Amino acid sequence: MPINFTVVPVEDAEGDSNSAAEAGGNKPVSLGKLFGEKKDEDNLEESNKGEDNHRDSNSFINSDDDGENYYEGKNMALFEEEMDSTPMVASLLNKLANYTNLTQGVREHEEAENEDGVRRVAVMVPQMGTFIGVYLPCMQNILGVILFLRLTWIVGTAGILGSFAIVSMCCICTLLTAISMSAIATNGVVPAGGSYYMISRSLGPEFGGAVGLCFYLGTTFAGSMYILGTIEILLTYIVPTAIVFNEDDGGAMPNNMRVYGTCCLLLMALVVFVGVKYVNKLALVFLACVVLSIMATYAGVIKTLIEPPEFNVCLLGNRSLRNDKFDTCAKLLKNDTGTTELWRAFCNSSHRNATCDEYFELNNLTEMQAIPGLLSGVIKSEKESELPSKVQDPPAEPQNTHSNKPYVINDIATYFTLLVGIYFPSVTGIMAGSNRSGDLRDAQRSIPIGTIMAILTTSFIYISCVVLFGACIEGVVLRDKFGFSVKKNPVIGILAWPSPWVIVIGSFFSCCGAGLQSLTGAPRLLQAIARDGIIPFLQIFTFFLISFYLHILLLFQTLSPSFCLLQVFGHGKTNGEPTWALLLTVGICEIGILFASLDAVAPILSMFFLMCYLFVNLACAVQTLLRTPNWRPRFKFYHWTLSFLGMSLCLSLMFVSSWYYALVAIVIASCIYKYIEYKGAVKEWGDGIRGLSLNAARYALIRLEEVPLHTKNWRPQLLVMCKLDADLAVKHPRLMSFSTQLKAGKGLTIVCSVLEGTYMTRQQAYINLKAAMAAEKMKAFSHVVVSSNLRDGFSLLIQSAGLGGMKHNAVLMAWPAGWKQARDSSARRNFIETVRETTEAQQALLVAKNIDHFPGNQDRLKEGTIDVWWIVHDGGLLMLLPFLLSQHKVWRKCKMRIFTVAQMDDNSIQMKKDLQMFLYHLRLDAEVEVVEMHDSDISAFTYEKTLVMEQRSQMLKQMQLSRTEREREIQSITDVSRGSIKRKKPSAADTPYLNIPSIPEDEVSAVTKRLVVANHDAIAPSLYHSNVRRMHTAVKLNGVVVEKSQNSQLVLLNMPGPPKNKKGDENYMEFLEVLMDGLDRVLLVRGGGREVITIYS
Repeated sequence: MPINFTVVPVEDAEGDSNSAAEAGGNKPVSLGKLFGEKKDEDNLEESNKGEDNHRDSNSFINSDDDGENYYEGKNMALFEEEMDSTPMVASLLNKLANYTNLTQGVREHEEAENEDGVRRVAVMVPQMGTFIGVYLPCMQNILGVILFLRLTWIVGTAGILGSFAIVSMCCICTLLTAISMSAIATNGVVPAGGSYYMISRSLGPEFGGAVGLCFYLGTTFAGSMYILGTIEILLTYIVPTAIVFNEDDGGAMPNNMRVYGTCCLLLMALVVFVGVKYVNKLALVFLACVVLSIMATYAGVIKTLIEPPEFNVCLLGNRSLRNDKFDTCAKLLKNDTGTTELWRAFCNSSHRNATCDEYFELNNLTEMQAIPGLLSGVIKSEKESELPSKVQDPPAEPQNTHSNKPYVINDIATYFTLLVGIYFPSVTGIMAGSNRSGDLRDAQRSIPIGTIMAILTTSFIYISCVVLFGACIEGVVLRDKFGFSVKKNPVIGILAWPSPWVIVIGSFFSCCGAGLQSLTGAPRLLQAIARDGIIPFLQIFTFFLISFYLHILLLFQTLSPSFCLLQVFGHGKTNGEPTWALLLTVGICEIGILFASLDAVAPILSMFFLMCYLFVNLACAVQTLLRTPNWRPRFKFYHWTLSFLGMSLCLSLMFVSSWYYALVAIVIASCIYKYIEYKGAVKEWGDGIRGLSLNAARYALIRLEEVPLHTKNWRPQLLVMCKLDADLAVKHPRLMSFSTQLKAGKGLTIVCSVLEGTYMTRQQAYINLKAAMAAEKMKAFSHVVVSSNLRDGFSLLIQSAGLGGMKHNAVLMAWPAGWKQARDSSARRNFIETVRETTEAQQALLVAKNIDHFPGNQDRLKEGTIDVWWIVHDGGLLMLLPFLLSQHKVWRKCKMRIFTVAQMDDNSIQMKKDLQMFLYHLRLDAEVEVVEMHDSDISAFTYEKTLVMEQRSQMLKQMQLSRTEREREIQSITDVSRGSIKRKKPSAADTPYLNIPSIPEDEVSAVTKRLVVANHDAIAPSLYHSNVRRMHTAVKLNGVVVEKSQNSQLVLLNMPGPPKNKKGDENYMEFLEVLMDGLDRVLLVRGGGREVITIYS
């Protein structure tokens, strides 16, 4: 038995496995395997997180081989060397047949089907050149409904000169935008998304998302405009009897427009949903309609030189009349045999003695030729504008008196700026070529040439039409928007040859095609934005469709896998067809249709397109001025001045067209921008705004370093010293919270930490530091330094943190609470050296005691006070810090109190008045209290504290000696403490420095107390030195502070400096401990040696 085989050529673009799957079309496929592959793809996307897609980072893209031996064996060897430049006629016709005006990626979602519905391999469309791929799509998108339905009316209303100005401005705007777009499009591959992709990759995700959504809204409203144009042509010229509502307002009927527009929208959406391949096949038909209509118009103009068309218009005085309801332009029939239809329209009966309209009686009827022709000289009367301010208005009559009279009445009030807004949509569509860059053989060459040539061609068509319309058609006819004065024909139709129906049918199909293309392109633009993941609320359009199909699969889970696969995925909707985006597009498009007026929708989409073009020009200008290394466009005929001129022209046209629509569009874009900035995903696309920020930061840093900072601009630029625990976690996260409250998001904050060890251990500490900052919602820079010891690391940070003029001027750290219990003195020495280094570097120092007790950013202090103890003046930082804290919501309800100390010789009453006046000039609201501290004898407690401090310091020094010497020294002090100072043997007896456990404070205190009691009289005169006096001050001042501020929310104290003689470092920490004893939240403040607050403005 013979067996027949059919060999089908299959492109091996996806590997043998895919080809095998295609070969077995009816073979059951495992759904687990199918979604497993999907899962693998998702994992791959996760692994590439931070990139848009692999095309952004790859240098090259794969392209299919055209086949260099395609013409081999075609009996055309004589011409085979010229096939590249002069293709065969069959090849040219094939490309014309495969011409499509769809955006890139549309055909990727469409699958060819056999008659039985079984999926087969789709044949790839050949790569297109400049003419087919760019020039024709741009031509079709630019030429459209405004040319056929409104251009004659614009010429008649604005005059030839005014119309020429409108057309010139809009065409120059698009030409400059095309130059900028060509530079961007030739600087790399532009995938699906077109203008959105260009703007987002050039200006960043915030600008890209905002302008992308505006461009999406513009494309959607363009669909509304084309559908309204389609219905206007249908109800006005093709089937005027198909109206549902009987309205007669002199123009297209609004309610009929809404009903038929909604039906047309649903029909077009159904066509797009069923398969955009049908739109693809009709693209050539739509383009042919546009070309034939334009050719018919030019042919009609040429015919007027030979024989002008026989179309007459009837005028009553200077008013044109609708001649679709009468045939004779006269009041009486010939030979006065009777009255005409016009008589019966203006009079209450057909008799000669009837009562007629006053204007009808006072004015004569005249009939004039609608199209005198090029040689008639009518152009002289059409140069000037005929806007309403210059038109002789009819006598004031109620509007309803005209409802039954055949006057041609304009449906809107007209002014120049409105005409600009209505006309501008006719020059949009210049992005059609760049949107299809993946379908082009050489996009770097085709996009600039095709787009600019299309703009020049259409600009010539529009300008020539303006001149020819004004030279051939009477002004009163041009101002008839719907052609009621010429037997209800479109005005451009009566000029066309051979028949007005060429324009009617051509414009009808052109509007239908443009509407279908808008409904096809807008959802894919929205899908491209959603796939980037920069706008969270758009994720539904990317993933909801997959969820929907999963539910369908579960619904049909009882059926065979092959049946499920056929029913769900075999209809051409499996590769990401934007179904839900289409539904949203239809909903927004319906809003435009409810306007029921092409003239009302046109300015809306003009705003969105102009905003998109504005940012295309801005993107090119920014990239050119920054001179980034990646900015290497193949299109060389651009300059940043042209881009700025185009940007300025776009902005001007926005406000010229409609200032309130322009403001609405700007507000919408701004809201989307801020939403993406705060909620959107972080993307790094190497955009120009990033480079602009770097340049601006460099310039600002240089400027800051040139001139010293003025006192009025001083604010704490914090270097926050964070300590890490053994697990490299932040030990005091409330330190970050307090710095946030102090800064309120303003100024510079550097969060840093120091590690001992090698650089390889830094990464985990840096990650933990960033995580702690994120948990505290802190906006700051982070830095981790690895050093051989902590002291060198802290010193390095104080010296070198920051850059240029953006260096820290204050250091914030936590009080080393465990310094007494430490096995060695490193904590004490690190702290004291930090105080010395900040003083030497003229940096302020803030030390927070009990930082873990400070309120967090989520806490709210409902009452309480912030007490400032102003002992010495060191720049006014003590005054400024409470004010900065009160600006934050945590401390907002706390009142500020300022205490100062008066000595015996001071006038406390005058001090209080002077301080109140000083605060008044500083514009600070605070309660003032002067505390008097009289001279008094040094108490025994002070002597005891001093002796305890000195004995403890002496004992700690002895701990560094060898065990024998240490034990001998301790035995000489007292025999009682011998048993309590026993310790473990060291690992090496000859080690000069050992880690010895700390001596309990109560034991040391007991020993010293006995010595004080036994030798008080003998040692009192000798202890009257600096340590005793400092301890006396600390004890006395602490008593006053505890008495006044023990219940306050925060106490700010002047921090005394360490002694200049380093031999007294051991006692410095004791003085500070005594000063803060009995207080919960304390902030020690040490100024940087400069004034930070001023009374001057």
